[in-house]
Amino acid sequence: MTAPGPLDKHAMAALVARDIPAGSFVNLGIGQPTLVAEHLPADSGVVLHTENGMLNMGPAAVGDEVDPDLTNAGKIPVTELPGAAYFHHADSFAMMRGGHLDVCVLGAFQVSARGDLANWHTGAPDAIPAVGGAMDLATGARQVFVMMTLFAKDGTSKLVPACTYPLTGLACVSRLYTDHAVFDLGPDGAVLRETFGCSARALVERLGRG
Repeated sequence: MTAPGPLDKHAMAALVARDIPAGSFVNLGIGQPTLVAEHLPADSGVVLHTENGMLNMGPAAVGDEVDPDLTNAGKIPVTELPGAAYFHHADSFAMMRGGHLDVCVLGAFQVSARGDLANWHTGAPDAIPAVGGAMDLATGARQVFVMMTLFAKDGTSKLVPACTYPLTGLACVSRLYTDHAVFDLGPDGAVLRETFGCSARALVERLGRG
């Protein structure tokens, strides 16, 4: 049976949260991936890392919880959980580059079937590049999950045989979460895990057209 879909961004975030192993150290990229924090069970033991220097970050802050000095890397006000720690930006990047993160969740412009990632620049002359710590996360985290819409506004697929945008990392993405389906990625290509709102056959046909 096909699950209802396509999914909205919160449903996608819930799927990602479901698949993060308990007790993991995790970095959530800027944008939609930050929503994963809202869907982690309180007893998961997952410790969220933000590249501007914090461990054990909580969900986004609302109302009286907002502290303008307590934000994630995307400048979104966040909460802190018991045992939260703060440190220098350089130490934060040392954690990322040193292989101390179990999972990172990133957005993307394109992902190839073998797991190549393009998420910092579209290559357009007027586009503003925004690499941030994406390259460090893509190569330093033990697992890289990507969360994105499967199709661009013009209907073309963002899961591609080979990326045409400037690359962030090679063969680094292990799983892709989209509004239409979840895929495992690797040397043998993309493997469809589950679909939302359409059959696997219909989705493969649409990907072939896109």
